[in-house]
This record gives sequence, structure tokens and C-alpha cells, in this order.
Amino acid sequence: MLQVNFLRQNKEEALKRLAVKHFKQPGLVDEIIALDDERKKLQAEFDNTQAKVNTASKDIGKLMAQGKKEEAEVLKQAVAEHKSALEPLKQQMAATEKKLTDTLIQLPNLPSALVPEGKSPEENEVIREGGIRPQFDTPPLPHWDLAKKYNLIDFELGNKITGSGFPVYMHKGAKLQRSLIQYFLDYNTEAGYTEYLPPFMVNEDSAYGTGQLPDKEGQMYFVTEDKYYLIPTAEVPVTNIYRDSILRAEDLPVKMTAYSPCFRREAGSYGKDVRGLNRLHQFEKVEIIQVVEPEKSYETLDEMVNHVERLVQSLELPYRILKLCGGDMGFASAITYDFEVYSAAQERWLEVSSVSNFENFQANRMRCRYKDAAGKTQLVHTLNGSSLALPRILAAILENHQSADGIKIPKVLQSYFGSHVIE
Repeated sequence: MLQVNFLRQNKEEALKRLAVKHFKQPGLVDEIIALDDERKKLQAEFDNTQAKVNTASKDIGKLMAQGKKEEAEVLKQAVAEHKSALEPLKQQMAATEKKLTDTLIQLPNLPSALVPEGKSPEENEVIREGGIRPQFDTPPLPHWDLAKKYNLIDFELGNKITGSGFPVYMHKGAKLQRSLIQYFLDYNTEAGYTEYLPPFMVNEDSAYGTGQLPDKEGQMYFVTEDKYYLIPTAEVPVTNIYRDSILRAEDLPVKMTAYSPCFRREAGSYGKDVRGLNRLHQFEKVEIIQVVEPEKSYETLDEMVNHVERLVQSLELPYRILKLCGGDMGFASAITYDFEVYSAAQERWLEVSSVSNFENFQANRMRCRYKDAAGKTQLVHTLNGSSLALPRILAAILENHQSADGIKIPKVLQSYFGSHVIE
């Protein structure tokens, strides 16, 4: 959530940066400032009335002590009138405060000055590419055919049990999935991240804290009776570990990693985007999260991008890194780098990770702060990244490492998987 004082002091800059995200309701900025003016006016009126009550109450005591009962009674009537005005003011203040908050949370995070302009994914900036695209003597099979050929994943069975987008992994497919999860977690913990296993459902406060609400409400599965949301990513429960917390400067950075299943409705997806493992309603992912001092967040962002890049490289996959343009960025992000791996059979790039800096946007919603060296309390910055998302990584391994002898397992996974090939 953006801060009202920032919007007041930097209105034109805020509008300029919101335009980079192609935000369609810039008028909300003026509405927020007007509501804040009203809130301040009501607060001043309330404080002034309360001060009159306090002063008159003291004077009543003095008058009574002096035996001036009639004058005291006049003041008592005035106090009663002032007190009767306080309750309506309280109600007006509460209503204005709620309206201000409800309007403020509709504003997305402001994009960093580093974010390129653009409206669509086609305008994202390619930062660099790596890896080698495999060459095949015959057309490579797509992962859904490979999964059937080697009895790794049953999409039809998942459709029977639940519905489309809920595949069943089996035999060596399940083992490869488990191997990837364990490797990702080990890779992250060796880099200093502390592992967590969080709840897979969260309450409304947690979903609000990381910016899923109100932006992505329609994309999350909701447990109606208990009012819990199935998590779309481990970012939500893990980042909320520090909701309503005040950290010490020496506690930072906080580095966390977690495995979780992820649940997303993916409404509106169709065609080739949903074939096989391309887009699922339930999938597995390992996440990395950092909570850092504000002046170190962009240095940390670079560190996290490099961390994920080395992980993708270790899987021997062709990849590229994109800096997202304003129109393709998420609601809560100040800047995002996407990782894509090349699908040899589909001849297209598949997103497997997003690494984002949220600056203080999530921290402000979660009230996550720290005391700096001078003892001043201020908001932290939060960052997160996929390290990595499983479905498309698995698809890319199957497609890029297929051969006449089977599917070759990347060297870093062989000790986890227990073999160098799927035959």
C-alpha cells in the first residue's frame, strides 16, 4: 500500500509512475488526498472539542472548590454539549478513515525508475540469454507425449479425480518432481536461506498483506465457511511471518525459503497456454523471500536474480531473463525480472520464475518495520522469487533432454533421482 504523505508530497511523480503501469484510475490520487484532508479536518475538530471538555472539566473542579456552584453548573452543561458532539465526530472519522483506506488499497505499487515503458509482454526487455538449445535429428516430442510414453504423468486421470489442470504424477514422474523440490530447497538453504513449511491456506489479513487482495481475489480459491484462501504461492504465508513485527537492524536481512503447492484458478486461460503442464490450477513451487533494509533492496534484487540464474543454469536448460515493462507488471511489484526456459518441442519460451522487489509496499500493508542504527522505526523492503516453479521446469527438462535412449537427467539431479536417465 502506498503512503498518503508520499502521494501528497510527490503527486505529479506518482501520477507519472502510475502511467507507466497504465493504471486506469489516476483520479484516485486526488480522491485520496481529499479524503485525507477531510480526515485531518475531522481530527482537528475532535481534538479541539476534546480539549474544551478537558479544560472545562478542570475549571469545574476549581469552581466547586471555590463554592461557585452556579458557574460550575453552566460549565457542566457546556461539557455535556461538547461530549455529545464527540461521538458523531468519532463515527465520521471512522467512516472517512475506512473510505480512505479502501481507496488507497486500489492503487498499485509505483514502478521503479528502472522499469521500461510498455503495455504488453512483447515489450518486455530481454536482459540476457544463456544455455544451449538442443538439436534433434527428428522433431522432438512435446512433454505431454513424453509423459504418456514413459508413464510419468496422467492428465486424464487428474481430470477424472478433480478436473482439468490437476495432473497426477506417477512412478518416475513423481520421483523427478520430488527430486526437483529437494534439490531446490537444498540449493537455497546452502545459500543461507532458512527453510519453512508454511500453512497452505491463509486468512484475509495475510492475503491483504502481500497484495493478493483486493487485486487477485478472483484468481484465488476460497474456503467459504472458514473464510480462508488457498495460497497462490508460498510468498503469502512466509512473508506474513513478519506481519505486525518490529525487527532490529542486526536481524536483517531475513532470508527464507519454502516449498508449497500453489492453487490458482487461472480464469481466462485457453488454447496452447493450458496444454499439458503449461498452466495448472495446482502446482508445486519453491520460493525465496528476503526482508531487508531499504537502502539494500536493489543490491539484494541483483543477488536474488543471480541466485536463480545459477539454479536454472545447473539444470542445463536454455533460458532468458526479462525485465518486465510497466504494463506487464504485477499489482504489488516495483520491479520484476522474469526467467523463461525454452520449450524445444513447442518452440516457445515458458516462464518459470519471477523475481520482484516490492520496496515498502507489502511492508506498509503488513506493518512490518525495523529500528535502524539511530533507533528510528521505519518500513522494511520485501523481495521474493520463484526458485523454482515446477511444472514448466519439468516440461522443459523432458523436452530438452529427450533422446533416442530416453530422457537424460541433469547431473545435479542424478543423486536425488537415483539414475541418469528415464528409460
